[in-house]
Amino acid sequence: MTDTAPTLRPWREQAEELTDPAGGFAMETVSIRGIPTRTWKNAPAHLRAILEASLGHGDKTFVVYEDERWTFEEHFRAAATLSHALIDRFGVQKGDRVAIAMRNLPEWIIAFWATMAAGAVAVPLNAWWTGSELAYGLADSGAKVVVVDEERRSRILPHVDEMPELAVMIVTNEEPDPKGGRRPSVGGEAARTQGPALPVVPFADVLGTPEPDAVLPPVEIDSDDDATIFYTSGTTGRPKGAVGTHRNSVSNLYNLFFTSTMAGLRRTSATNPKAGSIQSSNLLSVPLFHATGCHGILVTGTVAGGKLVIMHHFQPERALELIEREQVTVIGGVPAMVMQIIDSPDFSTRDTSSVQSISYGGAPAPPDLVRRIKAHFPTGAPGNGYGLTETSAMTTMNSGDDYVRKPDSVGPPAPVCDVAVVPEDWAGDEPPELSADPDRIGELWIKGPNVVRGYWNRPEETAKAFSAGWLHSGDVARIDEEGFVHIVDRAKDMIIRGGENVYCVEIEGVLHEHPAVADCAIIGVPHPVLSEEVGAVVVLRPGHDVGGDELARFVGERLAAFNVPNHFWFRAEPLPRNPAGKVLKRELRQELLGDVNPI
Repeated sequence: MTDTAPTLRPWREQAEELTDPAGGFAMETVSIRGIPTRTWKNAPAHLRAILEASLGHGDKTFVVYEDERWTFEEHFRAAATLSHALIDRFGVQKGDRVAIAMRNLPEWIIAFWATMAAGAVAVPLNAWWTGSELAYGLADSGAKVVVVDEERRSRILPHVDEMPELAVMIVTNEEPDPKGGRRPSVGGEAARTQGPALPVVPFADVLGTPEPDAVLPPVEIDSDDDATIFYTSGTTGRPKGAVGTHRNSVSNLYNLFFTSTMAGLRRTSATNPKAGSIQSSNLLSVPLFHATGCHGILVTGTVAGGKLVIMHHFQPERALELIEREQVTVIGGVPAMVMQIIDSPDFSTRDTSSVQSISYGGAPAPPDLVRRIKAHFPTGAPGNGYGLTETSAMTTMNSGDDYVRKPDSVGPPAPVCDVAVVPEDWAGDEPPELSADPDRIGELWIKGPNVVRGYWNRPEETAKAFSAGWLHSGDVARIDEEGFVHIVDRAKDMIIRGGENVYCVEIEGVLHEHPAVADCAIIGVPHPVLSEEVGAVVVLRPGHDVGGDELARFVGERLAAFNVPNHFWFRAEPLPRNPAGKVLKRELRQELLGDVNPI
């Protein structure tokens, strides 16, 4: 692709101009929990300020879901009304946790912003989780209120005794009503074995009819107050909650604004002729319970006046229909979704001329994807970013012409973020002083105002992953001579399947519970669309016989569906291990994927 790569000014040089102290992207250094940290000087103080500013967008369309449309003003009044109800009716105080467990719905968005306005902490739970997994998240976070849809309601209620701090469940319905809108939600109560019943209240009853002059409750919020807890699994144990502050989220917002501005300044190809003449609109095809969906898309769209077009579930033909109908300007999510849209037989029959940006992250992207994007969206700017739940979404972004010339990179870090490639055996709290070496490979460490403060009630896990403001990402990377980051491998025992993080230790723990399994290892199996699928290598106990279908069913009864292995290998010999007893998974992958077809 070098023959079509554009000639551009040095990225660092242009970034220095854009971050001039007198400009909109000025930076300053502040103390965050005693650590000097470079921040965006002009970023909003907190997320509540973003909700307040959104009222200025008035009757512009904010949310589209099926046949429903919400304007910015309608959404603001609903969020303000719910925020008062959380405080006055349900006793939510500043710092209390309000969980959200539902698929992408307008009520998810209203609940999130109402929680921010109340000074409470939003806990978005993975809607794919089983009832026991949801109950764990509610109990671990100590959520006082949970806002759910009917499907999550039915999963959670059998486990209500496991959540002693949960005081109320607010439930909405996603099912359409033949008379228009959606069916009313079921109320009633779920009895506990001991103690009082858990009130189950319909969302519509709590919201009522918002007053046209509804305002936000009077709550003081500091930039470094807790705002969110997103659950992310680790290489050991149960999922842990990454605690994000208001500063973390608004820093991500400004990171995205900066990279978008830079991409525009560095663009050499033709721009989309519809740019500026239609409302910016994002096809929301990723879950809001992920950092990308919430911090990257929802928060950005709320402040920028962008329209969020919600998909009930991702399906490429439906995506193309919505792109045409709603004049969508931004698509993406994870690379698999973009590939499916391009490969759809309906692509040539739909008008996609409104699309101006195709950005994605959350999974490795094949370098050839940028070429395919340019072929199918001639005036659309491609982008590939890198970040984690612990970095509140974006850390690096490779956009537009830079992505065209470096399709195997995730781009340079945002100016307020520091990155370092650290030797994997390094024991210091801060990265060592190393000379620039584009060939050095090591663990990627990240520092910046977007890095979360730690894990909820997990001091030991926090100490392992964070030191002196630096996050130890667990990813293996190199940084080239221009400062662009290249992800080489994942040090964490993790698979990325269609944008979902699959943590091998969880699946291995479940498989070890099966009476026929003596030993097992979970590995990633390359997939052209999903990036990876889940593979299980199993050693059976003597005298036992079990097939892959039975083991898949066993896992599916205990973990969310994306964790269920798609491929099984059965071995008579022990798994390869190092002297410390750790399974040599790289060696295992090479052996199996090179010589053995999955079952």
